[in-house]
Amino acid sequence: MKVLVWDKTKCIGCGICENVCSQTWFKEENREKSRIKIITSESGLDCNVCNQCGECIDVCPVEALNRDAQGIVRLDANACVGCMSCVGFCPSASMFFAPKEPIPFKCISCGVCVKSCPTGALTLEERPEPLERVFYRRHF
Repeated sequence: MKVLVWDKTKCIGCGICENVCSQTWFKEENREKSRIKIITSESGLDCNVCNQCGECIDVCPVEALNRDAQGIVRLDANACVGCMSCVGFCPSASMFFAPKEPIPFKCISCGVCVKSCPTGALTLEERPEPLERVFYRRHF
């Protein structure tokens, strides 16, 4: 499966990846609606993006989350009832929601952010299984 990989040593925290992602999926530049989050803290930069672990699949009460043929965890918007169980359960806090959006959203390794990153901090890499969790702390 292809997963999004972030290189902390190359990231400058510019937010272009977040803006391009939200523009692609929500037709507006709004970092709150990005499927990738670059977080600046006292300890530096962190990236929060879905590692495709699939732990959210079992918690969905309507089975709206499934793996596609490439191994990517996808949300069926037509089946989702917006209960946000997956958001609360996600062990890496990378299932997101935004105000006024009826359903959650997550990275599907589409690569649009990779193409826009000016420093090459993002890559899509083929992996036999999900990456280890990149980000553990929750930011609300």
